[in-house]
Amino acid sequence: MKTPLAGAIAIALAFALPAPALAQAGPDPRTLEEKVRALEARLAESETALEALKAAVAGPPSSHSNDDQKTRVDALEKEQAAARAALAELRAASARKEPGPVEPTGLVPKSFPLFGTSGQVSSGTSFNPSISVIPDVVFSRDDVKGAAGESLEEADGFHGAHAEEGHDHAHGGLSQGFNLRETELAFSASVDAYFDVQALFAVSEEGIEAEEVTFQTRRLPWGLQLKGGKFLSGIGYANAHHPHQWDFVDQNLAYELLLGGHGLNEKGVQLTWVPKLPFYLKLGTELLQGENEKLASQLGDLELPGLVGDDAPRVLTAKSGPRLFTGFVKFGPDLGYSSALQLGLSFASSRSHQEVHDEDADGLPEEVLDGTATLWGLDVVWKYDSPRPLGAGDLVLQAEYLARKRDLDVLGTQDAAVFRQDGAYLQAVYGVLPRLQLGARWDVAGLTNERVRGGVKTGFDSSSRFTAALTFNPTEFSRVRAQYEHASIRVDGEKERWGRFLLQIQLSLGAHGAHTF
Repeated sequence: MKTPLAGAIAIALAFALPAPALAQAGPDPRTLEEKVRALEARLAESETALEALKAAVAGPPSSHSNDDQKTRVDALEKEQAAARAALAELRAASARKEPGPVEPTGLVPKSFPLFGTSGQVSSGTSFNPSISVIPDVVFSRDDVKGAAGESLEEADGFHGAHAEEGHDHAHGGLSQGFNLRETELAFSASVDAYFDVQALFAVSEEGIEAEEVTFQTRRLPWGLQLKGGKFLSGIGYANAHHPHQWDFVDQNLAYELLLGGHGLNEKGVQLTWVPKLPFYLKLGTELLQGENEKLASQLGDLELPGLVGDDAPRVLTAKSGPRLFTGFVKFGPDLGYSSALQLGLSFASSRSHQEVHDEDADGLPEEVLDGTATLWGLDVVWKYDSPRPLGAGDLVLQAEYLARKRDLDVLGTQDAAVFRQDGAYLQAVYGVLPRLQLGARWDVAGLTNERVRGGVKTGFDSSSRFTAALTFNPTEFSRVRAQYEHASIRVDGEKERWGRFLLQIQLSLGAHGAHTF
């Protein structure tokens, strides 16, 4: 019995480690886990050896006295108890997290009985938002001594209204030579399990402007989503795209003359619904403040002199917001893996639109107009994704039609004036080689271009333009584009023809979210 008993004692003592040895465990989580597993295995073996020692104590007497054996068993049990305590401490140490980024409550995916899952949320994204900076440098040279942009502002049927305020960095206003058109500064993050936030600023030489500052729900029940703040409206197709997403350097004529170079960019709320169907369907509605110069212009409380000296003053009264309502539908059938089609229908109605026409700038306006405005539009986009690498063979066909009507009272008279105008564009972009795209666009404004006042109709001719662009994307973070456009703009009944060459360089610094379809 001497040899087995001695071996049992040696094993038990070897595996019953004291607490000080455990206190030296390193902070590395994987190292701690390995030591926990090793100590658990060794304790299991020591318990087996201790049981053997207890059995030997209870058996026939050996060369060791019973008192000596009992003393050894008591000592081993104490060592085992200390080892178990140390193991518990080691397990607690492995469960503890080292100091690091704060992980606030809520930044984990949540499940709700009606809402479904909130999706993946990262504390790093919340406290370290994605930041991007996109400078836009454009070289411009036209054959009318820099007057190309001015002729667009004077297009027949679309000129004469009071200029928009608060938008100094016009996307289409280019000087001869080099222009730093604007630099886009964007921040985006998941705030918690319920909301995403995006803040996008346009920085120009004149200052900084908030183009989009929005919150958006992560997931509401039944496919609903709520967005609020200042944002690009969901009407049409091109409206929701920022300049760095455009396929051409400048905005199309339909948007430029019917909605302004910024499109419909308003403060308000948007609610969309995407039901679960075998095809894509999106329904949306918006309640907006109503500040767009072309559709919901507000000049505030303004008193202007009458048409004749003794006439009563013509008074414009500010209407409280929200003043603009929109609705849109987008439909996309399933065309398989390589093709995608989207059809859209949009509508906008403004309950207040004001204009002041002062052609000779003498402080005595010829017309002061106050009333309502509506706009509706159709859009279609088809995309083909070629199996060739880096965009070679890809094709995008895109077209939109917009129609606008303004019903306005002519203050100081008994007359009412009705303006009807429309615009459209058709464009194609084809990947001729990897990373190299060729684009062509035809756009027109004023296919319908008339004004009716006091039963007298006045018609204006349309203005049109053709544009070709060659775009090279060395990487997903850089773009070089050469563009030439030839325009025929009606000004005072005469055609003003001009050509313009544009060279654009865009660079993207930092993380930028994926673009919509």
